[in-house]
Amino acid sequence: MLSWRFWRPGSVGVEPRRQARNYLLGLLSPLADKNGWTLAEAAGDRSPDKMQRLLNAARWDADAVRDDLRDYAAAQVGDPAGVLIVDETGFVKKGAKSAGVQRQYSGTAGRVENCQLGVFLTYASPRGRVLLDRELYLPRTWCDDQARRREASIGDEVRFATKPALGLRMLARALDAGLPAKWVTADQAYGKDGKFRLWLQQRHVGYVLAVPSNQKIPTEHGSARADALAAAAPALAWKRRSCGDGVKGPRVYDWAVATLPDTGTADHGHTRWLLIRRSVTKPTELAYYLCYGPADTTDEDLIRVAGTRWAIEECFQTSKNEVGLDHYQVRRYDAWYRHITLVMVAHAFLATTASQAEKGATNQNETASSASPSARSDVSWHT
Repeated sequence: MLSWRFWRPGSVGVEPRRQARNYLLGLLSPLADKNGWTLAEAAGDRSPDKMQRLLNAARWDADAVRDDLRDYAAAQVGDPAGVLIVDETGFVKKGAKSAGVQRQYSGTAGRVENCQLGVFLTYASPRGRVLLDRELYLPRTWCDDQARRREASIGDEVRFATKPALGLRMLARALDAGLPAKWVTADQAYGKDGKFRLWLQQRHVGYVLAVPSNQKIPTEHGSARADALAAAAPALAWKRRSCGDGVKGPRVYDWAVATLPDTGTADHGHTRWLLIRRSVTKPTELAYYLCYGPADTTDEDLIRVAGTRWAIEECFQTSKNEVGLDHYQVRRYDAWYRHITLVMVAHAFLATTASQAEKGATNQNETASSASPSARSDVSWHT
């Protein structure tokens, strides 16, 4: 199927390679649950010992497999218009032994849960979308507890890092490897982080990042809250546009775009904008985005990138429903990375196969047929 570094002769023994193949086949099978026991039964093993050894003790490099996955993604779905998406998902757990687990807010559950949080990087292009990279968020309480670290096999090199910092770590790996990507998008947790935005600007990578309503936006008259600027937007600034198709068809919203004044942070022919999304059916529901990119970027480009962020949610849903992203029963830090990496391999195979099949069908069909609102304009609205 694929020439992964994991299976190259001389890198690991025959048994780990065979067991990894069985693990992947189990993930790709129609099993309802994909844990050590069910995967072992599907492989014909009498116990889950071999599957557990693959995750906990066998000699292989999950990061090397991740890098091969990135190269595979570049070959299969790489495109100059590619978008990198950063987001997190929660893994609800029982007990306190799993690496990084604690009571914390999980966007997946929509509430505070006893869970682990994984930060992920997805790549989306007109050719398809795949989960590309992963980092397990390790709360500071875990980083400072040596006994818990040892029990979960967390190495001394692992230090506390915020979720935006983990996102930048993955973005750096993808960009340094030459993955074709023109844009980055993420939700408020990342968009409101000034260091996150500055890092992307320093690398001249375009972004469309969600920010909260109280985000301070630089204007010609000082700074103003995003929601105050939205309230002052002229009627002609709003355009009804689709930001891409969802499960129920086009995702249509009203959008307004304002060019922000040059504050010395947008150079080399780049510009910054404020993008606002308004619900068609509930006009009081607004979302705000700080954007950065080449000066010739169109409003439609920004809207398209904003809509691309949903791709990672679709990847989460597919990987949990189809290939067992959240079905693992491991506690060790390194074992988490191993399971998640093999799941991403399985998901990439499904995603690229489906994308190629859809493209083939399309080709056949084509062949057959805080400043209060006032009259003063603090920013330059696009009309």
